[in-house]
Amino acid sequence: MSKIITFCNQKGGTGKTTSAINLAAYFALAQKKVLLIDLDPQANTTSGLGINQHNIKKSTYHVLLEELDIKEIFQATAINNLLLAPSNLDLTGAEVELVGTLGREYRLKKALDKEKDNFDFLMIDSPPSLGLLTINALCASDSILIPVQCEYYALEGLTQLVNTIKLVKDNLNPNLAIEGMLLTMADFRTNLTKEVIQEARAYFKERVYTTVIPRNIRLTEAPSFGKPIALYDKESIGAQKYEELSKEILGMPIPTNVMPMPEGEVEWKEKP
Repeated sequence: MSKIITFCNQKGGTGKTTSAINLAAYFALAQKKVLLIDLDPQANTTSGLGINQHNIKKSTYHVLLEELDIKEIFQATAINNLLLAPSNLDLTGAEVELVGTLGREYRLKKALDKEKDNFDFLMIDSPPSLGLLTINALCASDSILIPVQCEYYALEGLTQLVNTIKLVKDNLNPNLAIEGMLLTMADFRTNLTKEVIQEARAYFKERVYTTVIPRNIRLTEAPSFGKPIALYDKESIGAQKYEELSKEILGMPIPTNVMPMPEGEVEWKEKP
């Protein structure tokens, strides 16, 4: 059974894209077949995997607005078992263009239904807003993973997000669940980080992952090299924590000694 997970938080700068890229990479290293879908017009997930958005001719925009078969836009990545459905600047106007389209909330779901049986996990990086692109992601998903920055105001916007999830669940996708809450950018030298962690665990209880992602310079550097942290610096604390999180979610070890595929080579077999 495949699972579709959306990474979502309407507040920017929470580590949403970083978490989507690195969890997708570690899942793929665990021999899971993964499709990472970039639904953010900023295309940071696309560039973070080393793909130049300006060279993309067809993107998730064409899947949503022109109902292009999503497999037509798949891009190979440096990690075997990980494919990308890229974004580019075309997606910027999608929110407005979707308003008048038939079945506008279910465009992404319709596209993913055709391909989801070929993957173990389909992961969606949604934009930092609660507009139609994010609604499409939530309608297509089985669950939502919420990254939360360990900083002041971090928990305030969660009420609006939780209300949105409830509205989607009640009216559009009754099967939507919260996969978990991920605490990110933690600085354990400060009392503030400890307070945010305590408040999150008190309110969301077992939904908060045990693993907490710390602030780590190697995590912030990796996207500029177009690599997930597992390939950029697998010995860094950031890599160790995303590997730990992957084990927590999957309940299995991750073979991080897998070497990246040579550039230009694609090895991909559909699930039997």
